[in-house]
Amino acid sequence: MKVDVLLGLQWGDEGKGKIVDVLTPQYDIIGRFQGGPNAGHTLEFNGIKHVLHTIPSGIFRENAINLIGNGVVIDPIILKKEIDSIAKLGIDVRKNLLVSNRAHLIIPTHRLLDAASEAAKGAGKIGSTLKGIGPTYMDKTGRNGLRVGDIYHPDFNQKYRQLVEKHKQLLTFYKFNYNLEELEPGFWEGIELLKTLTFIDTEHYCSNALKHDKSILAEGAQGSLLDIDFGSYPFVTSSNTICAGACTGLGIAPGKIGKVYGIFKAYCTRVGSGPFPTELHDATGEELRKKGNEFGSTTGRARRCGWLDLPALKYAIMINGVTELIMMKADVLNDFKHIKVCTHYKLNGKVIDYLPYDYSDQNLEAVYDTLDGWQKELTHVRNMDEIPPELFSYIAYLEKHLEIPITIVSVGPDRTQTLLKEK
Repeated sequence: MKVDVLLGLQWGDEGKGKIVDVLTPQYDIIGRFQGGPNAGHTLEFNGIKHVLHTIPSGIFRENAINLIGNGVVIDPIILKKEIDSIAKLGIDVRKNLLVSNRAHLIIPTHRLLDAASEAAKGAGKIGSTLKGIGPTYMDKTGRNGLRVGDIYHPDFNQKYRQLVEKHKQLLTFYKFNYNLEELEPGFWEGIELLKTLTFIDTEHYCSNALKHDKSILAEGAQGSLLDIDFGSYPFVTSSNTICAGACTGLGIAPGKIGKVYGIFKAYCTRVGSGPFPTELHDATGEELRKKGNEFGSTTGRARRCGWLDLPALKYAIMINGVTELIMMKADVLNDFKHIKVCTHYKLNGKVIDYLPYDYSDQNLEAVYDTLDGWQKELTHVRNMDEIPPELFSYIAYLEKHLEIPITIVSVGPDRTQTLLKEK
């Protein structure tokens, strides 16, 4: 057996949670491999809308095991709220949720450092979700971090206090006002809840599962263009969001990777700062935002909106080795008479068809093709044979330029509004 990987190809918010939920019946195990509660994976089914931040999106499927991998950073406060919220739906996550011993813990002072650092940047801020993700990964690579497996060590409290003192010194440098005493009780409550879950070594667990022909789907968070190495640095997240991150974030050998599902919206969005070559600052951009309900599921911030960017999408396909494409939110374009697609950029007067190392909105101009819109309602469509010919043409156009098949098209937020294309 191989491990299939599902990840976003843009700047996040592509709809990964919904598709993981749709695909989960095909898999025995769903594993989150990076990121933390800065993720917001929204699922809708049976009239229920639920947002997951840390727990894999297969949690609502009874027969699937869900893993939080070693590449994930966990905030016990947020995880407790998430588990309590799921419990209200009659689901006991303890039955099918496993947590890596090697996953790092976000402690309250990580969040304080995140806020202090972002405030100090002023106009140069990167658009952090202020969840403490960056400082936690910094402690991980600096070999100062606390891991889930440390919770049962007799010196855990001492190690926690040592890390807090280090953070307090840094906060003094920022001259940042805070009240740690308000945050710590919730943290320790979360730690106690964590102790009720099952801790594992994901590298051994996944290896044994594959030996016994168990199917695994690795679930990514954020998007490929936010990858710490290959994204629009420094306006990126703090982990490897690309396919290679599944290997390091779950302990899987590269040769064990099978299918790579790449998810993208029929247009583009971005939250926070950073370059966005096809961003629309006009009524069309506002219409996309309104029709797509483009507000962050984690932060609530309005998303920046623009047309689909093929050079950026090709780049993400290349670095991930994508084998199948999934197009989300086709229904958001229902009312547009014409739809634009960026095919090239103008960089310093030269036309290029690739994403350059150093790009910004100031020196990169998008070059567009214009296609006919379908101007028909899609939310009630349940079969690919029912979609309008203009949408077929849009899909065929993208497949020709991207050279990868689009096998799933989403026409609404509910799990039933998912069209499967015959391969």
